[in-house]
Amino acid sequence: MASISSLNQIPCKTLQITSQYSKPTSKISTFPITSTNFPSISVKEFTNPKPKFTAQAKNYDKDDEWGPEVEQIKPSGGGVAVAEEEPPKEPSEIELLKKQLVDSFYGTNRGLSASSETRAEIVELITKLESMNPTPAPTEALPLLNGKWILAYTSFSGLFPLLSRGTLPLVRVEEISQTIDSETFVVQNCVVFAGPLATTSITTNAKFEVRSPKRVQIKFDEGIIGTPQLTDSIELPENVEFLGQKIDLSRFKGLINSVQDTASSVAKSISSQPPIKFPISNSNAQSWLLTTYLDDELRISRGDGGSVFVLIKEGSPLLKP
Repeated sequence: MASISSLNQIPCKTLQITSQYSKPTSKISTFPITSTNFPSISVKEFTNPKPKFTAQAKNYDKDDEWGPEVEQIKPSGGGVAVAEEEPPKEPSEIELLKKQLVDSFYGTNRGLSASSETRAEIVELITKLESMNPTPAPTEALPLLNGKWILAYTSFSGLFPLLSRGTLPLVRVEEISQTIDSETFVVQNCVVFAGPLATTSITTNAKFEVRSPKRVQIKFDEGIIGTPQLTDSIELPENVEFLGQKIDLSRFKGLINSVQDTASSVAKSISSQPPIKFPISNSNAQSWLLTTYLDDELRISRGDGGSVFVLIKEGSPLLKP
């Protein structure tokens, strides 16, 4: 059996020993280990299992054979980590151009009353957006065309007589929209008129065919005059302006109050009537439309004669003033 009687003298540092079974600590002083101090101690006896101790060496040199000091690792504080908020994202150039374009429509009545300077500004903004079109082949992205689009601006003179009717007393064009169904290839154009007594709509239905990555051919086949929807309460302004003159309407209020009761009872019977449908079969029932800009909230199209249409998707923040 091997012994340690032949071990040379080994220097020993002072150790602080902590037992996991007891709190008191003991120190081992430095002393030479020789065969005289430990006569005939076998390796088996020397390595007899003892209770575990945690040793911490102190005052050691960098190259000490005992190795670096064992440091007690304490858990960090109980603070809760908070994720830093990301700074607001800067709007892209396209987003800025779209906002600037929609702002330029203010007070133009969808283009009817736009000045020549405003039209020039609008054309410049439209041209910039068209050059940055994120959907170069709109007819290959038909699902993006789906839904209801609200007309915000047009240079199409054919719509100006319709828009000018909104300048008549007590009558206004409330909305002009285009609804596209890419699954059935149907386009529906709708104009909603509103007055003090009722609202009504004129709708045209059409089929479209894809002719190029940007162009569709449209053929109108049916027109619909919606059933007037009478209002339960009639709101009459104090006066209206017509042909540069203000007309006082206060004297009609008594008459309106008496008519209001009758209108309320008639509203149910009229609204239950079906709309009036009529076919469209003349030579002007066809046209083509070129989509020059398309994303999920804005569409720019050009039609016959170079007319332009700017439409905004229903529900888009661009529709908010």
